[in-house]
Amino acid sequence: MTNDKSFSKKDTSNKTIETSEGIENREILELSTPQLIIELVEYVPNSILRKTILKKATGSVTVCSFDTDETLAERVSPFATFIQIIEGKAEIIIAKKSTLLHCGESIIIPAHSCHTVKADGRFKMLQTVIKSGYDM
Repeated sequence: MTNDKSFSKKDTSNKTIETSEGIENREILELSTPQLIIELVEYVPNSILRKTILKKATGSVTVCSFDTDETLAERVSPFATFIQIIEGKAEIIIAKKSTLLHCGESIIIPAHSCHTVKADGRFKMLQTVIKSGYDM
């Protein structure tokens, strides 16, 4: 499957690059076909690359790559977020508690929790956000 990749700067303070694919409820992956998720994003020097692979009203699935020493700005999400490291290792900080995750490990960030993600070398992760009106 070949895609025309279109990139734009989203957040220059964090050097985050987000692809235009996967927006408005479009999937960039061919349905019912096996995919190698780790190959969907490359490393970009001094940047965080995010590619939304599925986005619906009920949530989204995004694959991300972080270059060495990059940090996702601290944030609070109204929704629960599942993070799985698919290459390398990363520091996940939830409510000021730090956890080092290695390839294959995962963590759930509770809704309404202050959190950040820091690169401990280059790494890739899969992020799944579940939106629900019942998370209060």
